[in-house]
Amino acid sequence: MQDTKSIQRVVDLTDTSKNIIYNMSVEEAREILAGGDAEKVRAIDGQFALVAVKGKTVRLARSIGRPLRYFIAKREEGPCLVAADRIDAIHDFLKSEGLQDQFHPSYTRMAPAHYVTEIELVGCPDPVPTHRRFFTPNRNSLEPDVNHIGEVYIRAVYQEIVKWLRTRASEGPVGVCFSGGIDSGSVFLLTYHAMLQLGQSPARLKAFSLVVDDGAEDLAQARCFLEKLGLALFLEPVEVPQNAINWRETIRVVEDYKPLDIQAAAMNLALCRGIRERYPEWRYLIDGDGGDENLKDYPIEENPELTVRSVLNNLMLYQEGWGVDSIKHSLTYSGGLSRGYTRTYATTSLFGFEGFSPYTLPNVIEIAEAIPFIALTEWNHEKLYRLKGEIVSRGVKAITGLDMPVFPKRRFQHGVATRDMFAKLFPAEPTIYRRTFHELYEL
Repeated sequence: MQDTKSIQRVVDLTDTSKNIIYNMSVEEAREILAGGDAEKVRAIDGQFALVAVKGKTVRLARSIGRPLRYFIAKREEGPCLVAADRIDAIHDFLKSEGLQDQFHPSYTRMAPAHYVTEIELVGCPDPVPTHRRFFTPNRNSLEPDVNHIGEVYIRAVYQEIVKWLRTRASEGPVGVCFSGGIDSGSVFLLTYHAMLQLGQSPARLKAFSLVVDDGAEDLAQARCFLEKLGLALFLEPVEVPQNAINWRETIRVVEDYKPLDIQAAAMNLALCRGIRERYPEWRYLIDGDGGDENLKDYPIEENPELTVRSVLNNLMLYQEGWGVDSIKHSLTYSGGLSRGYTRTYATTSLFGFEGFSPYTLPNVIEIAEAIPFIALTEWNHEKLYRLKGEIVSRGVKAITGLDMPVFPKRRFQHGVATRDMFAKLFPAEPTIYRRTFHELYEL
């Protein structure tokens, strides 16, 4: 009988320093994961991408803010599982081992956020992973009181920012990727308030707003937002020319091809490059990615697969997609923000920033899922779209005492360039993005 322990090999290429865990060490968190009790994994407070091995069993777990991919290669002596945050890191390792002929990007797998992914390395054929939830928030458990919901929800966001400022970003400057929209606006005000409450100097803080050439609405909106609160001194525009926006480069960086994500990532890439050129030593960036997903603030009419009922009836639809048991779930890319967060993670990481999005934390999502959306909106699209501004602005007022301006929703990529310029910068046909991604590996 073959000794399965002797044939398996696990290569963990993830950077454990990128994990932000508040209540235990990375080693302790990895031990919990190795034990296989999904409920105990939920007790890990923070954001993480973890790989643990126990005998022939490999377990992986991640929160939204830390992408985690894996690939199983075949060797004469047994299977080899390679884990990393990027597809190209896996490819490079396989090349170094002479195993590149086995590689195809579609053979890589993304561990879905909020699950323990379990794989038995027992040889050929390739093992089938299993997935068990470690995070299952209770839905619709809050009373339909918008003032109370706002305070509870934004307090959860605020507490995550406080923990981050105390333990991770306690020193050095902090930049907010800022448009003056609801998500970035709330993150800026909560970070500003937290610094004051912690006795930290708010002079550490800047609100970076991207503008492409003459730009569009975002910079004016950002300035208006801060001027209304007497905080305009924190605004710093980052002006870039049109040729700084490169969707082809962005596909290589993000390793995906969904048009909306690539467009947003291309703008974030230009913003990060502009900040890095201006400030070579800058480290910490904070943003509001995940805020739209939490409060279900996407135009349903733009997606023919969605209805207001599917959005409101499905657990964490925008965070996770249709779920690991769904035929629509991509094994290569996971789903929802679990997939799309690479638009933020990959672009900030490329330039050496440590990015942080409090809206992606399970403690915050847990409150968002408790909001009784159906009772508050009665299945009405327009009520749903208005709800986010009401909840967040009231919550910010309750926590900080500040009256947060609320502007109409606009996607990041649409706010930093004029409509005509945007049409010149990005292809309209989705298949072009997919084809360009395939060309990375000459497929």
